[in-house]
Amino acid sequence: MKGVTLPTETVFVMENSPIKFGLGAMDEIGFDASRLGIKKALIFTDRHVAELGLSERVRNLLEEQGIKADVWDGVEVEPTDRSMEEAGEYARSKDFDGLIAVGGGSTIDTCKAANLLTCYPAPLLDYINKPVGKGVPVPGPMRPLIAVPTTAGTGSETTAVAVTHIVDQNVKAGVSHRLLRPALGVVDPLNTLTAPPEVTAAAGADILTHAIESYTTRPYHARAKHHPPDRPAYIGANPASDIWCEKAMEYAARYLRRAVLNGLDVEARLHLALAANYAGIGFGNAGVHIPHAVAYPIAGLVRDYVPSGYRTRHPLVPHGMSVILTAPAAFRFTFATSPERHLRAAELLGAEGALVEIHRVGGPFDDEMRGDGAEAFRNSLLLRLRLRGLRTAGRQRAGSGSGARSLAGDRDADMAGGIAVAVAGRAGGAGLADAPGGGEALA
Repeated sequence: MKGVTLPTETVFVMENSPIKFGLGAMDEIGFDASRLGIKKALIFTDRHVAELGLSERVRNLLEEQGIKADVWDGVEVEPTDRSMEEAGEYARSKDFDGLIAVGGGSTIDTCKAANLLTCYPAPLLDYINKPVGKGVPVPGPMRPLIAVPTTAGTGSETTAVAVTHIVDQNVKAGVSHRLLRPALGVVDPLNTLTAPPEVTAAAGADILTHAIESYTTRPYHARAKHHPPDRPAYIGANPASDIWCEKAMEYAARYLRRAVLNGLDVEARLHLALAANYAGIGFGNAGVHIPHAVAYPIAGLVRDYVPSGYRTRHPLVPHGMSVILTAPAAFRFTFATSPERHLRAAELLGAEGALVEIHRVGGPFDDEMRGDGAEAFRNSLLLRLRLRGLRTAGRQRAGSGSGARSLAGDRDADMAGGIAVAVAGRAGGAGLADAPGGGEALA
């Protein structure tokens, strides 16, 4: 007998990849691959990680368990649809029964796409989310994929999305489907020790925006009811994702600056890797909103900007830079939708003051307090990232030939904002409202 039909959602689903975490976790990857039934592996990485020897070490660990492996180091940092198609073409030419991604989010997302394009060959745009692509669902299960992140930012080792830059449309977009999730994420913080300060900072900005956006997105019970087959992977803020997002904010606020200032601070690297993973679990189920939506056209409009700290052959805007650019203004805008959540986020970022105290005791907010609270939350994010000079620094750098300031060269200045504003200026930051959507886990 069918019960009462409610107009809004009453069910949320919590999904994520199994995670193995800890110092030295990668040493066990041969056992893990064998347990998943992998006998011939294809290892994806980029040139820089390959030069550091990490991918070769993974290959040796696999061979100790009798698993044959080939290494492909053709992944592009901030991949394009063309580079992902190239990865898929390469994978189709090989005989393998499992994939291992050793690198940052670009490598893991490229490996996800190659897995999809090998198991179910079709143009990548067929699978890209609407309205950029056709939004064709992933047809079925794929080969087991083990993700080994070497940065702490995207949380891609646990998410159901692969993001890329669609060259012909000058926009970023993604494939989103729960079957894209890796079979296992192996998170070894020791793999992040060599990440340059600029990469660490940009990836850390991605952690913060993932966590805060997921925490402040429209909740699952305020959305339309879905039939089980149609329920999206990104269902909205929910009690389970909130737990992961809160801890991610706390750890990122406490350890991001430490990791940027001293890359060999193992305690900071460990907790930042935890924060990235926790935020990935949070946004991988709840979704993100304005900063990520606006980041895609910002990154898609890049022309000649090559960021410091990134070893790349083509212009790009690091994802973390593009999302943090608009985050303070975006969260000031969304504050009115849930003052309590925004003030809780500010508290987790280390903010103090009368409004945070009112939140702690559950006091009411009048209109004046809402305006003050929005500004207080924005300032807490700026303070945590040391973005006090965002507007001035951005204007100066957007108009200069020197490009954005290196985080390593001026660590006490703005951590990401000046860089992001400069990038937007160099990339031709107009036209954001006209760019198509269809990006990463937008909710």
